[in-house]
Amino acid sequence: MSTNDTVAILANGVAGNQEIVSEQSAGYEEFRAALGYVTQELAKMIARDGEGATKFVEIRVSGATSWEQARHIARAIANYNLVKASLFGEDLNWGRIAAAMGAAAPELDPNKVTITCAGITTWDCGEPVSFDEAQAKSAMQADEILIEVELGIGDAQATVWTCDLTYDYIKENAGPDVYDPTVDSG
Repeated sequence: MSTNDTVAILANGVAGNQEIVSEQSAGYEEFRAALGYVTQELAKMIARDGEGATKFVEIRVSGATSWEQARHIARAIANYNLVKASLFGEDLNWGRIAAAMGAAAPELDPNKVTITCAGITTWDCGEPVSFDEAQAKSAMQADEILIEVELGIGDAQATVWTCDLTYDYIKENAGPDVYDPTVDSG
């Protein structure tokens, strides 16, 4: 939502290239692929560059009935502060992921959903999956975390990127007199 995280694409014709006016125009597919690559990399850079961020997080939702449904659920997970805080705390708290999904799409059938975080499946078709806590803690210490959610109801998918929610983010955005929990006040 920040105006500082804005990308604008302009075309003024100064380069003198042949104009692309339709999907049938020469160079359309090449331009489309190049533009898609550049904008996707810029989106990732914006997520990586979040104020105070320590982790880059990719959220992939698949098995949805539509791209819109997959994107809505992925964005709900990405924007849920409790998910972002648990990522910073290196806590594989799959319940927070499930809570974000349930709030975004209460019609989902948990018996069809699978949740995997940092390569560890934690929920599989209606059942919690036991996992090694030490292995999970180690996996969550990575600089990049992948959250995968399979909804089991369709073929559509979407991916979003975000970052964790850190003390530094709060300090940078709350103002100069904010409490710093990392400093012992004695």
